[in-house]
Amino acid sequence: MVNTKKLKLHDKLLFGTAGVPISSKKRSTVDGIARVRELGLDCMELEFVQGVKMGEKTAEEVNAVAAKENVALSVHGPYYINLNAVEPEKLTASVQRIYDSARIGNICSATNIVFHPAFYLKDDHKVVYDRVFNLLKELAKRLEDEDIPVTLRPETTGKATQFGDIDELLSISAEIDGVLPCIDFSHVHARDGKHNTYEEFKEIFEKIEKSLGKEGLKTMHCHISGIEYTAKGEKNHLILEESDMNYKDLMKVFKEFKACGTIICESPNIEDDALLMKKTYEAV
Repeated sequence: MVNTKKLKLHDKLLFGTAGVPISSKKRSTVDGIARVRELGLDCMELEFVQGVKMGEKTAEEVNAVAAKENVALSVHGPYYINLNAVEPEKLTASVQRIYDSARIGNICSATNIVFHPAFYLKDDHKVVYDRVFNLLKELAKRLEDEDIPVTLRPETTGKATQFGDIDELLSISAEIDGVLPCIDFSHVHARDGKHNTYEEFKEIFEKIEKSLGKEGLKTMHCHISGIEYTAKGEKNHLILEESDMNYKDLMKVFKEFKACGTIICESPNIEDDALLMKKTYEAV
C-alpha cells in the first residue's frame, strides 16, 4: 500500500501541460505557470528533459509564483537516463540526473519527479528489474535522509525494448516508499496497440488499486496525449483528435474510480488538449 505521509494529496483531478503553454507570450517557466492559471488549468510539468539547468534562485522564484497562482508542479527528468546502463559512469550519471531533478524540483515545489527508467539492452527482464529496484531504493532512501520529500515516478514506457510496463512499475512501487508510477496511458497503448477500450482502462485502474490500495488511485500522476505507433511501439505524439487515443472512455474511468491527482498533456497542442480532457471529464 502507498505511504501517503510524503505525498501532497489532491481531492480532485488536476489537468495541465507538459512544459510552458504554447500560447504563453514569454517562454519562461514563471510566465508559463501564470499562463496555465489564465487558461483555467491546474498544473504544469517542468521539462528538464535536456538536463537540469535551472539554478536554486530561479527555482525559488518558480516556487513563489506556483504558490501565488495555485498551480501544482511536477518535473520530467532528463531523457539521458538508463538505470541498466553497462558503463559504470553512465549508470552513476543516470542516478545523479534523477537526484538533481528531485533536488531542484523540490525547491520549485514540485512533488513528482518523472523519468524513463531503463532499457533492457537484451538483458533478462528479471535481472533488469532487480537492478532498477535496488538503485531506486537507494535513491529514495537518500532523498528521505536529505529531507527532499518528493515522489520518484518511473514512467510507463512506449516500447517493448524499454523497461517499464505497468506490472513492473506497480511491483516496484508497492515495495519502495517514495516511489510510485507515472502512468502514461499513451505509452501503455502504443506498447502493444491495446489498452484503449473502456474495459481495458478499467483493468488498469483495478491493477493500481490491487497493488497500491485506494491510496494509489488518490495519488495518481499521469501523461496522456494522442500517439502514433507501430508494431515496435511508440513513434511520436499526436493531437488527441488526430489519433486513435480513446480519451473519452478514459475520462469516464477516471470519474468512475474517483481518481485524484494530476494529468499532464503531452500532445503537440498541449493546452488545447489539456482543456479538452478537462472539459470531457467534467461533462461525464
